[in-house]
Amino acid sequence: MSESYKNINNTKLLRIKSFSVQICICLCAIFLSGCSYFISSATVDMTENLSQAISDNNDLATVEAGGPAFLLMVDSLLYRDPDNESLLRSAANVYTTYASVFVKDTARGKKLTDKALDYALRAMCIRRPDTCLFRQISFQEFKHTLSTLNVKDVPDLFTLGSAWSAWIQTHRQDWDAVAEIPRVEAIMERVVELDEVYRDGAAHLYLGVLSTLLPSALGGKPDVGKQHFERALEISKNKNLMVKVLYARHYARLVFDRKLHDRLLNAVIEANPDVSGYTLGNTLAQQQAKELIKSGEDYF
Repeated sequence: MSESYKNINNTKLLRIKSFSVQICICLCAIFLSGCSYFISSATVDMTENLSQAISDNNDLATVEAGGPAFLLMVDSLLYRDPDNESLLRSAANVYTTYASVFVKDTARGKKLTDKALDYALRAMCIRRPDTCLFRQISFQEFKHTLSTLNVKDVPDLFTLGSAWSAWIQTHRQDWDAVAEIPRVEAIMERVVELDEVYRDGAAHLYLGVLSTLLPSALGGKPDVGKQHFERALEISKNKNLMVKVLYARHYARLVFDRKLHDRLLNAVIEANPDVSGYTLGNTLAQQQAKELIKSGEDYF
């Protein structure tokens, strides 16, 4: 094997690992702004109040410690109502976010994301039976089925894309799992086509990361990624500080634009993180921004 070929493969592997990190952060930012989607007819008030309390909490340790109890509560509700589409979607969101943001153990992460993806696929299947074989059909059939979905399918579709991303992250040593990234990209592209402002433009955030996995010379699309990051900022009206962190980490570093990198990160550090629905995610964003500013000294 030639040295240049090895270098290309190593570069791809590094970018895929970086993708995993970005997806973790994306999921935190996105889910914490959308916790109110947790629906169960018998527990609406309780779950809505709990979700709001989580998203407005500025202590990551408290949320991490209380997370397992929330997961068990979701499972208990599904025991009583296993075919509840809304509950399955919410369970997928909960498991996806907790596993991606707080779980470091690979074996445990795999278990949790396996469950998240299963819940997401079940929710999608209940709503649209023609999607029940989404993972088995060819990519061409997959894209055709996507084209038949409508705006009412967006919540389940976005949840599926998020859970699938987290699953790929925990299974990233398996190249068959990595090969499923194009399906996630196709899902988020369809979400943008149907309702780009869903969850404050979260699909654009995913597409920004996916487009900047590789430099242009290796097939990456940094210019397209930049457009998605800018659109995510515009739609979210700068409430979601994690967009700027990902923009800096993934695009600015890829194209070695230190001026943009530092401007974005300093704006995050100086911002007030206490924004309803985003406080916890913004707190994490500020931590990440400080780490990136420090490591930037060696990177650039």
